[in-house]
Amino acid sequence: MFPRLEVNLETVQANAEAVVTACRRRGVEVWGVTKGTLGCPRVGASMLRGGVAGLADSRLGNLERLRRKLGRGVPLMLLRLPSPRQADAVVELAEVSLNSEEETLAALAAAAARRGIKHEVILMVDLGDRREGVLPPDLVPLAEAALAGKYLSLAGIGANFACYGGVIPTPANLSELADLAVRVATETGADLRVVSGGNSTSLRLVQEGSLPEAVTQLRVGEAILLGREPSTGEALAGTRQDGFRVIAEVIELKRKPSSPRGSIARDAFGRRPAFVDRGLRARALAALGVQDLGAGQLVPEDEGIAVLGASSDHLILDVTEAAGTVRVGSRLAFFPNYGALLALMTSPHVEKRYRSGRKGVPA
Repeated sequence: MFPRLEVNLETVQANAEAVVTACRRRGVEVWGVTKGTLGCPRVGASMLRGGVAGLADSRLGNLERLRRKLGRGVPLMLLRLPSPRQADAVVELAEVSLNSEEETLAALAAAAARRGIKHEVILMVDLGDRREGVLPPDLVPLAEAALAGKYLSLAGIGANFACYGGVIPTPANLSELADLAVRVATETGADLRVVSGGNSTSLRLVQEGSLPEAVTQLRVGEAILLGREPSTGEALAGTRQDGFRVIAEVIELKRKPSSPRGSIARDAFGRRPAFVDRGLRARALAALGVQDLGAGQLVPEDEGIAVLGASSDHLILDVTEAAGTVRVGSRLAFFPNYGALLALMTSPHVEKRYRSGRKGVPA
């Protein structure tokens, strides 16, 4: 079946091992983030074989899938802030959750009390990216609220970077996070063992040797899945980039002008496109579109192929430089970026095939 997404589980494991080894040298534990693969248990198991401390995901449905397939022995973390109404499901599925609201902390404490268990929380602070988290002056009161819950365990504090505002982690803002952890411990008496210093973008600091020593945890997805540092797109030392490969079939091949003819308005997605006139070109359509890719991007495996764009159901390609090798029915391979991977794993129209070594196993 095509389109098909091929998942190389050996690469996922090898990348996890590389990331874990680099972080362990600096006393940092790594949680493997599976949300880019729809909480895939096979991917999660590969991360665990690579040495991650636990698995993290943003969706309760994904955590439920991981728990059902991998068992109670695997620590799970909920990344997206839960709502109070989700408290029972959160304490049932996850050992730890990220939080920033007192009302939610109270609901989690009540849900944990009903089960007679303790639930760990990491309190998120906004250090500039302007997504989740309290502002620094509000962190101590939030910590006091967490400590008031008998069935809550305040594991530590954390921050997120480079997801909404594009603000990257630096020695300066991660040192600020470390200082806030000291402040919380001093003013509340809490014993914080976790300073969660962000995601794959923080690995640049690990490699440079500039990650503050107080950071004890990173939540890593893209670097393990794709072997890349998100803020630059560059390959990380010691990792591979062949973890995911999407195959699509060519359904049309024609020589066409490279510029449209007629009055141009917005396209199907509200964008106003611009074109460079390169004359007549060999143009192929592949059966893969925005419905499968979202806002993500693809890099062709063949250097003679260029991605021009996509509509809902079609990938538009310039194959002039691959003349004679591309035909109707040809199967072309591409490497997805993180946004494309997220959509491809979610799309019910894309077959998933998992392989370790040379063998492929359908999803």
